[in-house]
Amino acid sequence: MITQVRSELSRYLRTETVGGTLLLIAAATALLWVNSPWGASYLTMTETVVAIPPLHLELTLADWTADGLLAVFFFVAGLELKRELVVGELADRRRATLPVIAAIGGVVTPALIAAVVGFGLPGMERGWAIPVATDIAFALAVLAMTGSRIPTGARVFLLSLAVVDDLMAIVLIAVLFTAAVSLLWLLVAAACFAGWALGQRARIGTPLLYVPLALLSWYALHEAGIHPTLAGVALGLLTRVRPDPGEREAPATRLEHLFQPVSAGLCVPLFALFASGVPLNTKVFGELATDRLALAVILGLLVGKPLGIFGMSWVAIRLGVATRPAELGWRDMFALSVLGAIGFTVSLLVAELALADVADGSAVELAKAAVLVTSLAASLAGSALLLRRGRVHQARRDARALEREQHGGASDPPGGGSLRDHGGHRERRRSNGS
Repeated sequence: MITQVRSELSRYLRTETVGGTLLLIAAATALLWVNSPWGASYLTMTETVVAIPPLHLELTLADWTADGLLAVFFFVAGLELKRELVVGELADRRRATLPVIAAIGGVVTPALIAAVVGFGLPGMERGWAIPVATDIAFALAVLAMTGSRIPTGARVFLLSLAVVDDLMAIVLIAVLFTAAVSLLWLLVAAACFAGWALGQRARIGTPLLYVPLALLSWYALHEAGIHPTLAGVALGLLTRVRPDPGEREAPATRLEHLFQPVSAGLCVPLFALFASGVPLNTKVFGELATDRLALAVILGLLVGKPLGIFGMSWVAIRLGVATRPAELGWRDMFALSVLGAIGFTVSLLVAELALADVADGSAVELAKAAVLVTSLAASLAGSALLLRRGRVHQARRDARALEREQHGGASDPPGGGSLRDHGGHRERRRSNGS
């Protein structure tokens, strides 16, 4: 079971790395397009309405990507969270404690900073939630590209942290952006969720049951006044993750195989394409340095995220509540905390939900620009720190290899390892904290 979970984790990371690269390409395309002579065509595309009259749905293409395609992203996140809680890293209470505490710090601290800096501004009664989320695909892509020499515990910590972080962001979306709720449609959604759970319990495998339930639950939440992407999370959490005797794969594993490439390769990049088109000019860059709304987002992400993640981790470890991941020093932990400041997909979504009607849409554009600039800064800073730490870890491995050669070539005992050797010879000794 442990080997299977590790295999699934590795495959998940590889998929999300590719997705993170595609996400960056899509975001760059949107920025170049909207700031080019053909920028008007980009705005026309995003504002094109696609309607389904029988269902009374009239959404722009941008809304379809945010409300529809991101439901697939959140479904995959729900599947991953369920697997981590039941058979993965979060199933062990002691091992789960650190990423959970770190995630709480990484949500509360940036929210407090954003709320204080932006206090009294229109839209900030909900806009304080913009900097609370870490983008899984983006952060893991940066880690894979620049942290290949960092011990494997870094991957597990960052993934677990981001999963819990996203769960809390999802809860905030449900609480903050639900106004009037239609009880009837909420009951319809609940019936769909119950039907999905019963189908899982009865070991029904046909998509003829699950596809209609998924579509109806999405529509029911939309009509109920609740953000429909939450349907994806709920269905993911209700999916069975333990295989039966003789069953090759659990339903959650099969669905991850099916939907991870769709989410990472299509849904999230398309959302980035439609959400990242922010006009950039000297006025916008000036406002990023002076406007309180922009500063609330920037300071929340760039200061609040690393401070909350690293600070809460340090306190938990010092108090003995949690243990530091094997082979990771404090400087490694800080580098990972900086990656936590990459708030892209969910931050852009929250910005649209919180500020769409403020200042004729200019507020949401400024908040998006702040998210994009800060995510880029965090990725560059995190990359620099990871590359430096990678050189330190490689030097230690080289020194130990030389020492082994001088003492007869004894092999390493099993233990930690680096992101580069994926299960090869690993180190048993903990980092000295440097």
